[in-house]
Amino acid sequence: MDDKLNFPATGRNVSAILQVLQKHLLAGDVIEIASGSGQHVVQFAKAMPDHIFWPSDPDPDHIKSINAWADENQLQNLQPAVKLDCTDSKWIKGQEVLGLPQTAAAILCINMIHIAPVQAALGLFAGAEQRLQPGGILYLYGPFFGINEQEATSNIAFDIDLQRRDQKWGVRHLNLVKKIASTRGFELSNIVKMPANNNSVLFIRR
Repeated sequence: MDDKLNFPATGRNVSAILQVLQKHLLAGDVIEIASGSGQHVVQFAKAMPDHIFWPSDPDPDHIKSINAWADENQLQNLQPAVKLDCTDSKWIKGQEVLGLPQTAAAILCINMIHIAPVQAALGLFAGAEQRLQPGGILYLYGPFFGINEQEATSNIAFDIDLQRRDQKWGVRHLNLVKKIASTRGFELSNIVKMPANNNSVLFIRR
């Protein structure tokens, strides 16, 4: 049985995300949180050979999919996927997580913080504070409120749907994310408008 998952949205946005990463990421180790199917990280590794990518995800089926995509592509700079929930105390406290580097040049988190309780965003920044060197980038991708003067109707509808599915989910307001970031030694570096009313939001470790 083929363990590879294929998410259509992932295939559609990978090129746009890659363009932002190629412009802003320094060479080095890159940890990805919530790697999902693995389609993103395989394409990133193909296009960015000076970076070593370390995917992770809390879902065992996603772990299988990531590793299946990796096995098919045989990329030297793509490491095996690690099972990780960013609310785990080891991640938050900066303790060793088997299979991930203790320090990294960048951490990526694509389409996660709105499909999870806010504790996931808190944990993401807490762990990133421990593992990113000064000048390191924490990259977020997804829908955000508070960037445009008028919120996109599609994002409003998406937020309603998310909260219908789980009251702890929802499109996050940029001010909330910036507040979380500031408590962990990060400042907003760049916002890049992306297709389908999404944004790339980059924070830099002070």
